[in-house]
Amino acid sequence: MTNSPHRSTPQNDLSVSVLRQRYQAAVAKRRTWLAHWQDCYEFALPQRNGAAMQTSGGKRLDRVFDATAPDAVEQLAASLMAEITPPAGGWFDLEPGGNVAGEDRTVLTEQLGRAVRILQGHFDRSNFAVEMHQAFLDLVTAGTACLRLESDDFKSPSAFRFAAVPLGDLVFEERVDGKMDAVFRTLSLTRSDILATWPDAKLSSIAKGDDEAQGQKRHTVIEAVMPHGPERSGYGLCVFYADGGGDGAHTASDDVLFRDHFDVSPYVAFRWMKAPGEIYGRSPVMKALPDIKTANKVVELVLKNASIAVTGIWQADDDGVLNPATIRLVPGSIIPKAVGSAGLTPLDAPGRFDVSDLVLSDLRDRIRRCLLADRLAQVDQPGMTATEVLERASENARLLGATYGRLQAELLYPLIARALYILAKRGELPDIPIDGDVVILRHAAPLAQLPKRVQAAQVLDWVSRIAGLGPDAMAEVDVPAMVHWLADQFGVPEHVLRPHLPPEVLEGTS
Repeated sequence: MTNSPHRSTPQNDLSVSVLRQRYQAAVAKRRTWLAHWQDCYEFALPQRNGAAMQTSGGKRLDRVFDATAPDAVEQLAASLMAEITPPAGGWFDLEPGGNVAGEDRTVLTEQLGRAVRILQGHFDRSNFAVEMHQAFLDLVTAGTACLRLESDDFKSPSAFRFAAVPLGDLVFEERVDGKMDAVFRTLSLTRSDILATWPDAKLSSIAKGDDEAQGQKRHTVIEAVMPHGPERSGYGLCVFYADGGGDGAHTASDDVLFRDHFDVSPYVAFRWMKAPGEIYGRSPVMKALPDIKTANKVVELVLKNASIAVTGIWQADDDGVLNPATIRLVPGSIIPKAVGSAGLTPLDAPGRFDVSDLVLSDLRDRIRRCLLADRLAQVDQPGMTATEVLERASENARLLGATYGRLQAELLYPLIARALYILAKRGELPDIPIDGDVVILRHAAPLAQLPKRVQAAQVLDWVSRIAGLGPDAMAEVDVPAMVHWLADQFGVPEHVLRPHLPPEVLEGTS
């Protein structure tokens, strides 16, 4: 997980005892969330149990009877992927800042355009789309997700290697400024896994056995990535045994497997929304969880009632002739009875479940509404006008506004900063400071373009109203300038337009 292209001189900032105390304190704060996460994953995303470390391949659908929530979670995660980080690319751009002007701005624009193309190419050739979708599933279900971005070797087609880290493996600390970049990750690794992950790891004597059994033994280690203090930038890395080297008989120095330093953290943790005073995020599934559980229970009762309706409940006189133990209620069966006896008669059920359809319909509508399944559906449906599409898109932007703002700060900016740092260390790009003065990071995904398109639609509506006032009113409109402005709002490339000259230049040429 630590590669030479982004390593610096190891720093011994914090002792293992201090890190272990901080880890235990962070685990205690997380403990109240585990049961909540477990319910969310069990009823909304049973195929990915991200709240606990379990053996893969187990059955996880035994208690799920209604698939409304899992389907809505999949749709919302796919919509976030398409609206924020579309796999087709084009969801970010780099522009010169306000402190760059003149010819330097033109040169920098060309250089940043090349950097964007190189960066996008590495994203396209990596496993970004697969792992980002898994992270969005965790975000929608548990409210908190974490993506790890590592530098891959030079033999790989991409410089990036992504991994969506399950919440059950992670513990976070939040800084005063709200950043959740202090990360503890629990790993269960063999000796060979440790050496493959950290080739310079210092293994204690318990992990140095040469026999086959010792080589297959797994050791629980903790990877701590902690930000340095205000006097120093970057992050410290310390990997140590979770149980004191395996048997508790080792010194503190034996507990440390590896130390290193990151200039930019490889972990990108982000949240859906956050309540004041809490570290971990809250998800739309948490808001809909009462309805999800109720709908699941109603479907379970409906299925039980359906089984009763199919097989029935029967009663018979115990007259010594009819043996209930030998009766089989199958088509074509003949059940003997004594002459004059009632035989086997069906027992009417005490109630009917016709009302379940109304209850389920209401519950499922509320679940879809909470998970935005009905709001983020495909907008270009047959019969919808352009105005209706823009209004629908504007509503989506309003619903996701707060979440999108948080994702910009916690996901998009750290992700691009980490990616640019990796490419700079590999020598493919120069050091590009995204500080807002020299270089500005622009999010160009479909969701970010919605406000521009809504504003463009308002201008077009205004122009249509002005046209009704006559030619004198339209003469006040600078049509070429408006065309270029609309092209910018709709993301039209500049090379398809004729150069737009300022009015003073046009007057000079005339």
